Amino acid sequence: MKKLGLFILGAIAAIVLIANVGPMIGLMISLVIGYYAVKRFTKSEETSKKIFWAAVGIIAICIAAANVPAILGAVALYILYVVYKEWKKEDGVTEKVEKDDDPFTNFEREWAELNRN
Repeated sequence: MKKLGLFILGAIAAIVLIANVGPMIGLMISLVIGYYAVKRFTKSEETSKKIFWAAVGIIAICIAAANVPAILGAVALYILYVVYKEWKKEDGVTEKVEKDDDPFTNFEREWAELNRN
């Protein structure tokens, strides 16, 4: 029953992620342009260049604001990650590896056996 719930949640998250790929790409591009505009704004010394880079930065902020649905895509990507981890944990793929050579592990096991007797 838990696998069915994980599958349904993963399918919904995948659909939301696919639907928001475009806004996610647009948000990334606008953030890169905004970062570049801020860097160039701080390096420029002429007033005309500062005005130009400020305008480019404002346009990048407007484009980023238009791509707010990309946040849903990021949340869907995180949900897919969590579903994947839970699915693998249920299958027993992520088992704890225990070394028999480790003296601390052997000590703990022997101590537990002595306390039981």
